[in-house]
Amino acid sequence: MNLSLVGIFVGLVLLMFLAYKGHSIIWVAPLCAAVVALFGGLNVLDTYIGNYMEGLAGYVVTWFPAFFLGAVYGKVMDMTGSARSLANALVKLIGEKRAVLAVVLPCMLMTYGGISLFVVVFVIYPMGYAIYRAANLPRTLLPGAIAFGAFGITMTAVPGTPQIQNLIPMQFYGTTPMAAPVMSIVAVILMGVPGYLYLEWRARKARKEGRVFEEDDKFVESKFDRSALPSWHWLAGLLPVITVVVMLNVVKQHIVVSLMAGIIVCCLINIKQYKVLLPSINEGASGSLGAIMNTSAAVGFGAVVKAVPGFATLTGVMMNMPGSILFSEAVAVNVLAGATGSASGGMSIALEALASQYLARAQQIGLNPEYLHRIASISSGGLDTLPHNGAVLTLLAVSRCTHKESYWDICVTTCIIPIIASLALALIWGIFI
Repeated sequence: MNLSLVGIFVGLVLLMFLAYKGHSIIWVAPLCAAVVALFGGLNVLDTYIGNYMEGLAGYVVTWFPAFFLGAVYGKVMDMTGSARSLANALVKLIGEKRAVLAVVLPCMLMTYGGISLFVVVFVIYPMGYAIYRAANLPRTLLPGAIAFGAFGITMTAVPGTPQIQNLIPMQFYGTTPMAAPVMSIVAVILMGVPGYLYLEWRARKARKEGRVFEEDDKFVESKFDRSALPSWHWLAGLLPVITVVVMLNVVKQHIVVSLMAGIIVCCLINIKQYKVLLPSINEGASGSLGAIMNTSAAVGFGAVVKAVPGFATLTGVMMNMPGSILFSEAVAVNVLAGATGSASGGMSIALEALASQYLARAQQIGLNPEYLHRIASISSGGLDTLPHNGAVLTLLAVSRCTHKESYWDICVTTCIIPIIASLALALIWGIFI
């Protein structure tokens, strides 16, 4: 076997192991990249200064505005109570007896409205904690429901979602956020139905086994004064969400303009809370740096992987797989998303390396590039949620649950089911389209 190919796998395993142990990817990624460079016969220092930093910086240059405004938007929605008011209104509508749906639906609505999934975790967890306590369900089941709602179909499959995982393919295929709507709807069904049924089954099983809610002694519920807000305040959560989606998909504005519009609408509705508006913008701006640096570090690692000779071997395997180019793309994006622990990072690496070849083949056979867009987006939400994924680590840290207690539910709903769905869609559309 090619020594540099061995180095890629060694680097990946080391990256996953160290991230699983809770170490920061900011230093873990360049360390693992150095391992890949050594096996690939590259100068470590030159590779770090060159390939690694170019990959990291390139991602920042391209996507920092979206990360920055997304974090600000989410924080304004959070600190004004807009997101919580909307979530509470949905809970009242659904009822606490349907605890799983009462957690999943607000997560989906917020992520479809453009709020970063990292922000959604912090906003939803306190509400989910109260819901699962009222339903007397084990607290360890809550991370699975949050992950399914926030890391799943509204991130990759629902037509028009403003999440970055749906925007990246646009620059490679010349498509729009509404790409391949029929395939998108089928994907929502294939992932949404079994994922939700699985979570409901887990809840019923817990009740049957007599497992109940156990308090987290370290959890402190928010002292947010809801009584000071008007009864219609849930609109302050809904209208900014609608604004972002409409601006992006109907008015056809850039994601930066769409998010700015959402921020402005939220601020205007909450103008009486002017004292928290500036602090929320400050906190959102600060929080955006950590999110994009974690993802960019993973992209930097991928840039080094691309630079070693073994990557050409991997590329050849991907491009010469039996079946359609859709299946090839599904495998490539899944593998690299899993390798980097990042949906957007892994997809960026895969498409930078292979999108031009996929597009050329699509033009030869008359395949609409929208299908390439949607398969790439859906596939990015599969292996990305391996144990070293940043969002998974954040969710478990916030909920104070261990991988042993809660990761399996996350894995089934956001990893196993999406992988099966993305590969199945790629095979079916590759045969009949």
